[in-house]
Amino acid sequence: MGMHRHLIFLLLLFLLLLLYAPDLPDLPRVVALSEDVAPGTLVAKVNVSCSNTSSSPNVTLHGIDPGHPFNPIAVSADPVATTTFWAEVTLRAGAQLDAHQVNQYTLTLWAACPGEEEVEKQLFVRVTADQALRCDTPFASVEGDVVQVLADVAPWTPLYAVLPQPLGGLTTFRLEIEVMDHHGHNCSGAVRVEVLPPRRPRVTFLELQQAVTVPEGTGPLELVTQVRASGDNIHYAILAPTAPVLFTIDEMTGEIRSTRRLEVAHTHLIVQAYNALHPTDHATATLNITVQGTDQRAPSCVPAIVVSQVPETMSPGSTLVTLRCTGAEGNLHYALEGPPASRSHFRMDGPQLQVNTTLDYDSEATDTMGFQFTATIVVMVGGQPSQSTRVPMLVTVTPVNEFTPVCPNGATFTVMETAAFGSTVGRVTGTDRDYPRDSLEYSLEGGPGPAQPFSVDTHGEIRVVGPLDSQRHKSYRLTVRLTDTHNDLDPANRRSCLCDVTVRLQAVPAQVPVCTPEVQELRIMAGLGGHQPVTRVVCQASPNGATLAYAITGGNEDGHFRLEGNTLFYLPGDLAEPHTFMLLVEVWGGPSAPRHSTVVALVVHVTPQSTAVPPSTTPRHTTLQKEPLVITRTEAVWHPVAWFVAVLTISGALLLATLGCAARNLLCSNRDPGKLLLSKSSRLSRQGRPWGCAQDGDREPRRDHESNMADLLLASCSLLIVRGWLHIPVTAQQRELG
Repeated sequence: MGMHRHLIFLLLLFLLLLLYAPDLPDLPRVVALSEDVAPGTLVAKVNVSCSNTSSSPNVTLHGIDPGHPFNPIAVSADPVATTTFWAEVTLRAGAQLDAHQVNQYTLTLWAACPGEEEVEKQLFVRVTADQALRCDTPFASVEGDVVQVLADVAPWTPLYAVLPQPLGGLTTFRLEIEVMDHHGHNCSGAVRVEVLPPRRPRVTFLELQQAVTVPEGTGPLELVTQVRASGDNIHYAILAPTAPVLFTIDEMTGEIRSTRRLEVAHTHLIVQAYNALHPTDHATATLNITVQGTDQRAPSCVPAIVVSQVPETMSPGSTLVTLRCTGAEGNLHYALEGPPASRSHFRMDGPQLQVNTTLDYDSEATDTMGFQFTATIVVMVGGQPSQSTRVPMLVTVTPVNEFTPVCPNGATFTVMETAAFGSTVGRVTGTDRDYPRDSLEYSLEGGPGPAQPFSVDTHGEIRVVGPLDSQRHKSYRLTVRLTDTHNDLDPANRRSCLCDVTVRLQAVPAQVPVCTPEVQELRIMAGLGGHQPVTRVVCQASPNGATLAYAITGGNEDGHFRLEGNTLFYLPGDLAEPHTFMLLVEVWGGPSAPRHSTVVALVVHVTPQSTAVPPSTTPRHTTLQKEPLVITRTEAVWHPVAWFVAVLTISGALLLATLGCAARNLLCSNRDPGKLLLSKSSRLSRQGRPWGCAQDGDREPRRDHESNMADLLLASCSLLIVRGWLHIPVTAQQRELG
């Protein structure tokens, strides 16, 4: 309870101090002072009122530069009113005013009465240019000014400049000039110079003073008044107060608007208009703005500013905020003012701000507005705009991830099987209806590996990261995941889909290696010791860079030669006589099937070291031009049809049966010698009788002999038939050396 009494006492004391405070009823005020006034001139006389009559108040100047041209404030008592005093502002001795340097002084008068609260107000002293013509001090003095020039000064050289103060209107200079040489001869003359006014119009206010009255409760940024000035390139600025709190001015138009909700007050503004290209060309005007109170106060609403953030999926009819307005008598009317887009998406249902239509974050219209809607809620008492309150509104629409990404149609790519590591195969391009459009990340399900030698980056680029072989895989089926991003305030709310992508391998036709030369003739001397190099087979694969394999396929029956890579080595042995070897070297590229190879012929003449060397110089590599070595290699494969296999089987069975019967008959004849003797005796008996006469005993041996002959004939025919059917082409190699 004691604490409350102490607070009440302090509050009453504060109110008493406010009630007993000096008053400067004449301020703020603007006074005009000519720049040619004499020192000590009275600038202004200000009335000071005090509640206490025991002593005079203390009035001082604040907020001006140390070199100001004003005396300290002199205070005198009013002879009639005992509580009224007069504060006089005068120019100090030696003060010189120049409107071209300083055209206005802002004096802050601080007044304090004994036992009362201090108060301070401003006095604006405007310095006006003198209309009388005045010249510069040295030129206008009795002695005049002195100019020294050289004797050889060039004609038309400027010797002296006369500075008039000011150059206003039509000004005329008359110069009397006397010229004297070193012999004392002289002559004199006069020059008259007329100064014409500038061609451009000077900046001038149409009204130097304005009194404006606005009602209490005027909202922020409402137009209060407008000042106008004539001239070129006019710009406007508020000179006083230096930091305006209640009002602001448009630099280009001169419109003065309120910066906040206005209450009852009186404000004095000094506005300057100036030429933006010539800032020294300017003018000032004075405005007295009075904010008057009204009998009916405008309502006070909570919240004073509506700032809301809503998702795009909020349904129409939803309430964003409910205003609570008090302090007004009568019925309150609510209306929404602002851009058409805001008024179409929102509505007022009494004091409730509601969604009128669907808020689509993914539309271009919402994008152009920055996904924000601005408007003003106007609350009026009885429908009177003068008794209204304005509540600014700002609604931000936030995105919601509504749609799932969509896979591209026909995602099929083709790549050469010889594509290098890191080569680009193609790009998967999905779509997403959420804003921002098509904001997707891509990934490969399962990752790269031998089964799918490809990678997919976050942008959908498919690249080769492994070896490709069209013989093993004609195509690859990849599963790519599409995941949307930045489509929702919640980063975890993401949608994805799986897309099938087909990558087809394009086979590269294999080409046989090309060797240069294809035939070589070499002569070497068989040395002792280890193996000695003979030659190197130079071949080029296609595509370039493929690995080649080499092998000796003919002519090396004795094993005198060996291949290491593409280099041929001779292995010394027991060769006693010169000998010529014809080697066939097969060259093929890689392990691919079928194999495509080239055969190189090497003719090597080997001479033992003990044998006299033929009259020959160094070993030479020659290519037979007139009679080239022709090598023909034929490979044929026989694939019989099914019916031919059946006929061949039956013919073979008949052949075996015939041979078996013939062998049996021969064996039976050898086992019966009586029949053989009988046959011999029959031949002897037939010698004695004519041919053609046969006895009964001769018929049986003759049938046996005819049966044997038939069996042999049948076997021979069967053998010929089988041999004809078995005339099968086989792999053969033919070599012809011309």
